[in-house]
Amino acid sequence: MKEVAYEVRVEFGDCDPARIVWFPNFFRWIDAASRHFFIACGVPTWTETERTLGVIGTPLVDTHARFVKTATYGDVLQLHTSIAEWRNKSFVQRYRVMRGDDLLMECEEVRIFAGRRDDGSIFAMPPPPSIRALCE
Repeated sequence: MKEVAYEVRVEFGDCDPARIVWFPNFFRWIDAASRHFFIACGVPTWTETERTLGVIGTPLVDTHARFVKTATYGDVLQLHTSIAEWRNKSFVQRYRVMRGDDLLMECEEVRIFAGRRDDGSIFAMPPPPSIRALCE
């Protein structure tokens, strides 16, 4: 499986008064790392995939995280992203948030490839073979 690293520098405003990264920021960075993974694999923008494949994006449907160590401002974090499992209408994306050799957080997310119906609602669609091939 491919693994892509996305780097983040922790800023003062990312932290709480105890100078520890406020936990929702990890999820913000993970969401960015998810899209960065697809870009690094060569997947076009969601605007392009909507036009060519009907895929408007990869919304999150479930997440599980385990926090191991804290981070603070000035730290440089690497978010290592891979796809752990392909399913019929979803996939599992795995993340390891590292500070050098230190594991800070592990997370798994279940996401779908979403299409849009004429009424504007979204639906889960099977992972497009062309995107899957780029990410394996």
